[in-house]
Amino acid sequence: MNKKSNNRIYLPKTLGEEERVAKRKLLSKEVKSIDLTSVKSIEDLVESFKYMSIQARNIGKCAEVFENMLTDKDRPTVFLGLAGPLIAGGLRKVIRDMIEYNLVDVVVSTGAILYQDIYQARGYKHYVGSPNADDAKLRDLLIDRIYDTYVDEEKFIETDTWIGKFADLLEPRGYSSREFLYLLGKKLNDENSILYTASKREIPVFSPAINDSSIGIGLTAHYHWAKINGKERVFIDSIRDNYELTQIVVKSKKTAAIYVAGGVPKNFINDSVVMSYIFSVDTGGHSYAFQLTTDVPHWGGLSGSTLEEATSWGKISKKATRATAYVEPTVSLPIVVGYVLQKNLGLKRNRIKFSWDGDVLVSISYS
Repeated sequence: MNKKSNNRIYLPKTLGEEERVAKRKLLSKEVKSIDLTSVKSIEDLVESFKYMSIQARNIGKCAEVFENMLTDKDRPTVFLGLAGPLIAGGLRKVIRDMIEYNLVDVVVSTGAILYQDIYQARGYKHYVGSPNADDAKLRDLLIDRIYDTYVDEEKFIETDTWIGKFADLLEPRGYSSREFLYLLGKKLNDENSILYTASKREIPVFSPAINDSSIGIGLTAHYHWAKINGKERVFIDSIRDNYELTQIVVKSKKTAAIYVAGGVPKNFINDSVVMSYIFSVDTGGHSYAFQLTTDVPHWGGLSGSTLEEATSWGKISKKATRATAYVEPTVSLPIVVGYVLQKNLGLKRNRIKFSWDGDVLVSISYS
């Protein structure tokens, strides 16, 4: 406690000049209250977030990292990792626009996200539901629940079957998920589709755990059809995925990563940096990275592992600009993407072009 003597207050210690300089530096930036009367756009909102605290500031930092990776003169290749119930959550058009408006260059996704994109591209819908529904009754009605969203099980089965029949018509051989999804996207006819847009723009889409999805169910139906008819079959060569993605990393001047949630896509993007040694290349790790997640690091799981932890593996550069916002992606992703869209940052970047000869990336060029 402070002691009073002769009407003066004595502090517990007297700061030296060096300490006062350090103190002034730490107290040089004030937290500013957001003024909603002056916010007219998402760009305005995020700019205000940068001067707030807690997760608002972290969203502002993620937006700043995104802006930096899009405006870097060395034109980094931007990898987008997608996990979680993003299509059910209503983010399909946001993800599609990230591809269409030149904000990302490579997509790595769970199979479930891409499957639900296909499901919608075929004219089927996600419906408003309830997390408190009677799931036994939903089962009787052939309705599947994704938290508070419903989908039609009958239309899922139809979509599974369509994917299987699509595979029946392909040349029987091994495909990377990238090549398979590119061909599949070309069969869709929906401007709002992620896969359709990626195929049109020739943006590679990888799904390293594609078997763990309804796309995998469709491919299993194809496997069964080939077996009972004595036919050769199509199969997904997952190690070819590794080989192709790593070539993109080693042929890029710089790389940057966006992780929406975590899971296999996050690790796959990061492992492509580690695997670069097979080409006798040390990339130094991603130059930029940000993550939008609700997973936390203290359970030790990959989805919650920090970008700082990834630095210890060489996946993220020691000098990388990075940020993480612990905000559920249906809230955070539209805000961060809306910020860079409203600043027209994608229009200022050259478009990337990947030239493939089978599983060999011949070149990366820009236009």
